[in-house]
Amino acid sequence: MAESEQERAPRGIDTTRPSVSRVYDFMLGGKDNYEADRMAARRALEVAPDAPQAARANREFLGRVVRFLAGEAGIRQFLDIGSGLPTQGNVHEIAQAVAPGTHVVYVDHDPIVLVHGRALLAVDDTTTVVEADLLDPEAILHNPEVRRLIDFDRPVALLLLGILHHLADREDPGGITRRLMDRLVPGSYLAVSHFHNPGPELPEVSRQAYSAEKVFNETMGTGRWRTRAEILAYFDGLDLLEPGLVPLPEWRPGEDDHATPGITYHTFVGGVARKPEL
Repeated sequence: MAESEQERAPRGIDTTRPSVSRVYDFMLGGKDNYEADRMAARRALEVAPDAPQAARANREFLGRVVRFLAGEAGIRQFLDIGSGLPTQGNVHEIAQAVAPGTHVVYVDHDPIVLVHGRALLAVDDTTTVVEADLLDPEAILHNPEVRRLIDFDRPVALLLLGILHHLADREDPGGITRRLMDRLVPGSYLAVSHFHNPGPELPEVSRQAYSAEKVFNETMGTGRWRTRAEILAYFDGLDLLEPGLVPLPEWRPGEDDHATPGITYHTFVGGVARKPEL
């Protein structure tokens, strides 16, 4: 008798419901996903056929941001919330290639991320994976494993990439972001990538954003394509770096970038900001 996906999955993993982390893994060509995730991804592809390119654009944006922060900005501590499943070009690999010994903490609420992350980092004492939920930022900030590696008296890079758009307005993603940034000292950085609805400026793209939002909410119960003003509000009180809030491929593009999103180009944006001195 053939073994089911649920039987093959790590203990505690529900394969019958799609997971954001595993759908993203599928879009990146990974193998750590199940039929429910693939079904959700296929529905998303019906309204956004170039979604895998958008996922790649987000991954390349992450790489450029981390190289800048570890290099030019001199950051030696990264807190990556909503990190997803390990794949090529993880934050600790990029940061430590620039500055060996950089501390990285990954946070995700999907237990499968913890399973795979701990296996990957079994011999790395500068990096860890914590199972926690962005909806409870204080629990993240006070987690013993987070505090073991993150010194909150020194600047930290807070990465919220592809995660805030999975919070509904009632969950107050802006307030959660402020609570996290309030704990970080001046000189810290916030990096955000977020699904974007450009509104009447790009009506065809806006219609696609509404369709994609509908699919995400029907399949995973999560997804909010926000306006430019709503996304910029995450950076209130911070100094937004050039080139500002832009489509992901436009943020300090590199020669090795390969993502070429089509209609999703304007529906996935990102930016980086620095917390100013008092």
